[in-house]
Amino acid sequence: MRKRSSRGQAALAVVAAAVLGVAGCDAGGGSSSAPKGAKDRASRPAPLWNRSPASIAAVGDSITRGFDACTVLSDCPEVSWATGSDAKVDSLAVRLLGVAGAAERSWNYAETGARVADLPEQMSQAAARDPDLVTVMVGANDACRSSARAMTSVTDFRADFEEAMRTLRTARPKTQVYVASVPNLKRLWSEGRTNPLGKQVWKLGICPSMLSDADDLTSAAVVRRAKVQQRVVEYNKVLKEVCAKDRRCRFDGGAVYAYRFDTDQLSHWDWFHPSKDGQARLAAIAYRTITAARPVA
Repeated sequence: MRKRSSRGQAALAVVAAAVLGVAGCDAGGGSSSAPKGAKDRASRPAPLWNRSPASIAAVGDSITRGFDACTVLSDCPEVSWATGSDAKVDSLAVRLLGVAGAAERSWNYAETGARVADLPEQMSQAAARDPDLVTVMVGANDACRSSARAMTSVTDFRADFEEAMRTLRTARPKTQVYVASVPNLKRLWSEGRTNPLGKQVWKLGICPSMLSDADDLTSAAVVRRAKVQQRVVEYNKVLKEVCAKDRRCRFDGGAVYAYRFDTDQLSHWDWFHPSKDGQARLAAIAYRTITAARPVA
């Protein structure tokens, strides 16, 4: 009999608890002051990735400076994919901040000729602005050396990029980072070599490891270009891996590398760097990556 009585009391306790839970009453008999959904929303942490950053700083190389997009062998930052003001480009800064906002709250610290070893100093300059977002496009000049042998090693490339990220994180732990992949240099050679003027400009020293002797199709030249291309693939692997370790970093998933630039998207001064059209395509890729609900796999 005692066992039955204990079981009955336990059952009554469970029923009473269920009734109180359904009624939504507290111990004093009052009702909850806020709906359950509102409480849940209030308790959720803010999203780690802000899809609408309010300020942007850009670091990197000649592509981000708009090199050869306006005049031969000259920077043209107003058409930069990251921070430019040109309406035809519709830069990332303009897309995210508007024309006035881009003019006031975006900064371009990229330098023509820069390699990944220059990135820590650029990051330091960018961090001083306390931006919500830093864009990174670097690596082409590490592959574009006097020869394939002179290319930056993958080990050094990783060390320099990690140092750049540490530099930013030490100063700005919450600043977001967008990392663009290195373009497919072999495709740029394939497209640009169809233009006689472009090949003449290449002789001035643009990416010799890939572009020198543009019409040379001997086995030695093929091997040389393949080495450069493979190094670019390895650089992109490093960018992806290092970025993946940082919760506030998004890699483009190889979108810039995969983009099939044609002659409309290449500078008509050197047939290698992006034209205004090409810069606009880079801006679109960056915008999609940054505003996506989830990072690219």
